[in-house]
Amino acid sequence: MGCSRVHTALCTDELADAAALMQTGNTTIACLQERQVFEELAEELGVETPDFVDIRDRAGWSDEGADSMAKMAALLADSQLMPKPQKMVDIYSDGRCLIIGSEAIVLQTAAQLSDQLSVTVLLDTAPDIPIGRSFDVVLGKLRSARGSLGGFDIRIDALQIMQPAGRGEFGFTKPRDGGQTTCDILLDLRGEPALFPTGHKRDGYLRADPKHPASVASAVLDASQLIGDFDKPFYVALDANICAHSRAGITGCSRCIDSCETGAISPDGDHVKIDPLICAGCGGCAAGCPSGAITFAAPSTDFLMQRIETMSRIFRSAGGIAPRLLVHDAEFGSELISLSARFDRGLPADVIPLEVESLTSFGHAEMLAALGCGFVAVDLLLGPNSEKAPIETAHTLAMAISDNAAIRLLDITDPEALSTALYGQKSSKPCDPILPIGNRRQITRLAAKALRGQPDAPIPLPEGAPFGAVIINTDACTLCLSCVSLCPSGALLDNQDSPQLRFQQDACLQCGICSNACPENAITLQPQLDLSDTALSQTVLHEEDPFACISCGSLFGTKSSIDNIVEKLAGKHPMFATSEAGKLIQMCDKCRIEAQFYSDSNPFQGGVRPKTRTTDDYLKRRDH
Repeated sequence: MGCSRVHTALCTDELADAAALMQTGNTTIACLQERQVFEELAEELGVETPDFVDIRDRAGWSDEGADSMAKMAALLADSQLMPKPQKMVDIYSDGRCLIIGSEAIVLQTAAQLSDQLSVTVLLDTAPDIPIGRSFDVVLGKLRSARGSLGGFDIRIDALQIMQPAGRGEFGFTKPRDGGQTTCDILLDLRGEPALFPTGHKRDGYLRADPKHPASVASAVLDASQLIGDFDKPFYVALDANICAHSRAGITGCSRCIDSCETGAISPDGDHVKIDPLICAGCGGCAAGCPSGAITFAAPSTDFLMQRIETMSRIFRSAGGIAPRLLVHDAEFGSELISLSARFDRGLPADVIPLEVESLTSFGHAEMLAALGCGFVAVDLLLGPNSEKAPIETAHTLAMAISDNAAIRLLDITDPEALSTALYGQKSSKPCDPILPIGNRRQITRLAAKALRGQPDAPIPLPEGAPFGAVIINTDACTLCLSCVSLCPSGALLDNQDSPQLRFQQDACLQCGICSNACPENAITLQPQLDLSDTALSQTVLHEEDPFACISCGSLFGTKSSIDNIVEKLAGKHPMFATSEAGKLIQMCDKCRIEAQFYSDSNPFQGGVRPKTRTTDDYLKRRDH
């Protein structure tokens, strides 16, 4: 179906045509540059605001623009996919603002903000305090700060509170440690390192260099806007039941805690807890979680997989052959692609850009899923604020699983360099496309089989990978099965009918709880990915013959353990010094109790039972 008419200036000379089309409803504008024009037009017409997708900069302006129809079709199809509504957390700010820094800057800043906010200034030393009472001044040393917008908890040592006077200068109370206060907004003008890790991601925490007036002015403006009700997305969801952080006080997986640069994740017993007010939504915890206990919800992993599969499928159905995926963030990546399109060669016709909220959320499963869905290459365009460590970890794992497929990290800041990196790349043949359904572990396995077929042996993976095997030193293992009772994923199992340690490799998270809990240090972890069906079934890692009770013949324990105990205790320990006492070790619980009960040395035996007294006994005693 062809176009009814080709338009060249819908935002200017042909705006009337745009208005007529928008009034028909279900409109998509393939340009972001003049988005405001069309939004204002929709408001003026009283119609629904159209959808927007940037086709011009991401596909139309290119050295290969004439061949970009398949990519345009893929981008349009992607724009029609709608994520599920996000859950929100309500944040309320009264506008209580604490400003910290030197006297030279904070008093002036406090005076500027005092009309909009309730301002308190924290200084190290007593200043020349203004007589006006538009803001409060306290003295002290900031000891700690926690929280976020609407709920900062501040601890101050050597705290001195100003005492107003009717005549003369204002005074201060005597200093005392352990002062505590709360505020909604924290404005840091100290010119020192941030109070929080990745402080620029902490809502309500504004930091500026006091020697740079423009940054101070920007921080003041931002602070003045932080009053009222705010909605913040629940970026991630947590299923504590399958979290593998800890069991019985033994720490296992801590990937999410290690990857969270904002400090939003902390231990909470056997699992972790996530503070939604501190979480900045980078998604690194979800990308690295081996069990799927943490899932990204802004948007969900299922929606991202749907976008990847849809773009690949539509590209191929529109005549494309071997698409490549360029993953970028909304802030830096989109701007760099736009500059490349406008001033350089733009993107090649086979490169489809995929905008995500955070590159950190695009983990190894997503990289492999893209290759499994028919993309022949995946490039991640890093930005200046990208958290490179988790991205590099995911890249290393994806490369190992895919046998060094075309997955690249592009650390590029120049539009011309971006075009150079993307043009002239040789394309391989795509694999038979998969449908990426299931959790991230299942999708990883599905994509790996599509890319590598059935390898002869398990794929070796780097240290710390969330897939692998458990290796048992059978000489040291006593089959105490403490590892089974603590395994959070059920990868280690016992056998109720026989002394066995069983293992299902596909379920193993490599969390390390089993190896840390083993009293004999008989367990080691081996990172690998077994794509055979054997990994989906239970295998026996270690087994022994059960011991038969010498009294009733019932089976209990293991023969090696009982023999070992007999060797160490029988005839050597006071409780088992005699041969009869030594036999107790070789009896089951029931027979051991019976043997002790009927023995002459029964430790539970009481004195001689007194003779039953009758009525005649009482009468005889009375007569006497």
